[in-house]
Amino acid sequence: MIATLHGKIQARTDDSLIVNVGGVGFRVRVPTGTLANLGAVGGEVHLFTHLHVREDELSLYGFATEDELRLFETLLTVSGIGPKVGMGILSSAPTDMLRAAIAQGNLDVLTAIPGIGKKTAQRLVLELKGKVDLSGLGEVGELTPADKDVMDALINLGYSAAEAARAARAVPSDVKTIEERVRIALQYLGGR
Repeated sequence: MIATLHGKIQARTDDSLIVNVGGVGFRVRVPTGTLANLGAVGGEVHLFTHLHVREDELSLYGFATEDELRLFETLLTVSGIGPKVGMGILSSAPTDMLRAAIAQGNLDVLTAIPGIGKKTAQRLVLELKGKVDLSGLGEVGELTPADKDVMDALINLGYSAAEAARAARAVPSDVKTIEERVRIALQYLGGR
C-alpha cells in the first residue's frame, strides 16, 4: 500500500522517525543501523517501506535499501517472527551477514542477536534456507571454529555480533592461538 516515502525528517526517536510528506507526518520504525546513517532533523530522507496491518494497529517500517526491506519481509514469513523481532534482527547485524548466517546454518551468529535463542535460530535456518538471496555475498564466507571462538570472546566483551564477525574475519589465518586472535581482533576494532 505505501511502498516508499520521500520527505523531510520532522523528528527522531531511538527507533523511529517522523517523516513529513506533503504536510502529513508518518511515523516510521527504522532499524538502528539505518537510523544512525540518516540525516538530521530537517534533512531529506527516502525510505522503502512495509506497512504492517493488525486488527488494532497500522505500523510503518522503513529501510534505506530494497535489500533490507526484502530481508525484513522474508523474516516475517517465519512462524514466531513478528515485526518487532524482525527489526531487532536487522538492527543487530548487516544484511549480508544475516543472509550468509541463514544460508550456512550458522547458529552462532544468529543466537548472538539479542532476543534470538537457539530454537528461534534453528527455525530461521530451517524455514529460510534456500529462500534468502545470496547474490553479492562474495566476501562473506564461512566462519572457522577459531573465528567463532574469537566472536564469542568479543560478544562477551560487549561487542555486537556484526562487529565481532567482522573483526574475527580480519584476523590473518596463520595466527593460531585464540588469545593472539582475540588481541588482533581487538586491535582491529580499536582502529575503526
